[in-house]
Amino acid sequence: MGSVALLVIPHLQHRKGGRGGRGGAGGKKLLERLLLGLVSLGFLLPLIWVATPVLALADYPLRPAPYITGIILLAAGLWLLHRSHATLGENWSISLELRERHELVTRGIYRRVRHPMYLALLVYSLGQALVLPNWIAGPSYGVAFSCLLVFRLGREERIMLERFGKDYEAYMERTRRLIPGVW
Repeated sequence: MGSVALLVIPHLQHRKGGRGGRGGAGGKKLLERLLLGLVSLGFLLPLIWVATPVLALADYPLRPAPYITGIILLAAGLWLLHRSHATLGENWSISLELRERHELVTRGIYRRVRHPMYLALLVYSLGQALVLPNWIAGPSYGVAFSCLLVFRLGREERIMLERFGKDYEAYMERTRRLIPGVW
């Protein structure tokens, strides 16, 4: 169910055209495509685990405490993802692209965190790891998404600095990358 919501939330917010991009700094380069492919695989492994016995060799017993904690984290991640998308509106793109009319969003959840969508997906992936009792399917999305994040976060901030200059510098001084008050 969470996987379906993870797919649906971006599309609810972006029916008017928030999917692709124009005039971009960035674009889909080979590394970006490979990383997005890895994230797609990390997303698909839990579905494969549910639908087939292929990953059953990595199953372990599900315990109530991690399961309940995981459900809470999944819900929190999906809520934060929704809030992030709703605030970004048409400024969102799956790849590192800025549009001609791209604006610097600093309202809503972005008032406290520069990358709440990344935080949402990390929280979601932690929840998934706790909810799915399988050593491969459980952490698959988190591992794949973390790889994307390592390569993408600094690059995204450089693109934003190039485009928005001093406004983005000031924004960086007032906010944290992922965790309010920490980092």
